Amino acid sequence: MKSRYDTDHLTEAQFEPGSRGRVLKNLLGIRSKRAMDELEATKLADATDWAIRHVTADQRFTVADICQWHRQWLGEVYLWAGEYRQVNISKGGFVFAMAAQVPRLMLEFERKELARFTPCAFDNPEDVLEALAVTHCELVLIHPFREGNGRLSRLLSQLMALQAGLPLLNFSSIKGKQREAYFAAVRTGMGRNYASMIEIFRKVVQASS
Repeated sequence: MKSRYDTDHLTEAQFEPGSRGRVLKNLLGIRSKRAMDELEATKLADATDWAIRHVTADQRFTVADICQWHRQWLGEVYLWAGEYRQVNISKGGFVFAMAAQVPRLMLEFERKELARFTPCAFDNPEDVLEALAVTHCELVLIHPFREGNGRLSRLLSQLMALQAGLPLLNFSSIKGKQREAYFAAVRTGMGRNYASMIEIFRKVVQASS
């Protein structure tokens, strides 16, 4: 007998048949992880271009914007694009916010972090770094969607950086030991300590200039 909390019926909890559990069930029937990775990367570039054209320098972002960006990116790939996840997820033993808490946490994110830090038009560069670090950490920790949370958080950072007059951010330096430091900074953000993530963004901004 299935529990009323069973999630097997949810599309977002299913994998594409024949993908050996490596590719989420999708609208295109893609079974290859490499093919899906390439498609998501291409569509993210397109969604980034779209968002840049539609975002203004004085825009205060909302969770509706974030959902729209996710749908713009993955709407042709996943049925649940732009919708909050209904399954609990973890990565490397780290458990993200429980699915049942996501709507409340996103509303708090809008009322607190997004209201405080967007539009990202601060004169002091340190204030810009804080804005980027805090919003990035908090959105990653909530992990509102079934897939693409880290990349969507980077998109938010890109758009905020443009509001601050910075160039497009280059995240390519976050690899190897820097990637480990990045994940450690995210975990530190659980205690609202963003110092490590501020330093991560300081290096990213420097690499982007």
